[in-house]
Order: sequence, then C-alpha cells, then structure tokens
Amino acid sequence: MKLHELKPAEGSRKNRKRVGRGPGGTDKTAGRGHKGQKSRSGAGKGSFFEGGRSTLISRLPKRGFNNVGTTYEVVKLGQLSALEGDTIDRNSLQLAGLVRRKDRPVKLLASGELTRAVTVHVDAASEAAVKAVEAAGGKVVLSEASTDTENAQKAE
Repeated sequence: MKLHELKPAEGSRKNRKRVGRGPGGTDKTAGRGHKGQKSRSGAGKGSFFEGGRSTLISRLPKRGFNNVGTTYEVVKLGQLSALEGDTIDRNSLQLAGLVRRKDRPVKLLASGELTRAVTVHVDAASEAAVKAVEAAGGKVVLSEASTDTENAQKAE
C-alpha cells in the first residue's frame, strides 16, 4: 500500500448538508419555514430575550453593595528571598511564576522574612512590607500610577 492509496473507512466520512442550493430536499426555504423573523439571515435575539419586555434581571430589585475595587496579584516577602538579583520587578516575578496575570497590578505583602537587601518595583505595598524591606537594607519603589491614585485618595 502506498500513501496515495490510503482512503478513510467506508461510511466514516459524510458530506455536509448544503441548504438552499437547488432541488434535493433542502431547497427553497432551506428548512426555515416561511417568512418571519426566524427565517431571516442573522435572525434570533438570544436566550435572554423576552419578547420586548424588560428582562428578568432588570426587573429584580437591586440590593446591597457591589464593591468594584482593585484586584491585585499578591507577592509575599518570603517568596522574594528565593529570587536572584538585587532588583526585583514585574518581569522577574513573572519569570519566577509568582505573578500570572498581566492586567492586574502587583502588591507586596509582609508575609514571611526577607534576609537580604533588594530593590523591589511594585504597584502597591503594605506599610509592614515596606518597613521589612527597608530593615533588610533594601527599598521599595512604587510605580507612578499607584502613587497618583494614593495621593488623590489622601487629598479627598
């Protein structure tokens, strides 16, 4: 047997249904019935559509408080000691697998111990984490975007 002689097993391949292409069962209205919204191309309003009235979710009462706060990628002090180098930034954290999502800001928390002096570039840090890094002889550099929002919050 040669490569050009290979064929699929009998009955394993089936031709797709070509609707609206002349006589042969699926002609004319192509299985859509006659007229109306559902017979048109691009038809359908989705499963949430309720015939034009307000949807159920908009009719239900809204209660409580929905906090639309910032979700951070959290890095702990204890995790920093395992990293190499004197400066630690977002790229080195991503390479080490400590930060996964690129769309979220990075926050440093004071869980664990830091035994050497490092410069850490993050978007936010807890006060205890900043003190711990400075106690080890290093420093924390916050990004400009985070300091702008902190200053705006303090001004209010």
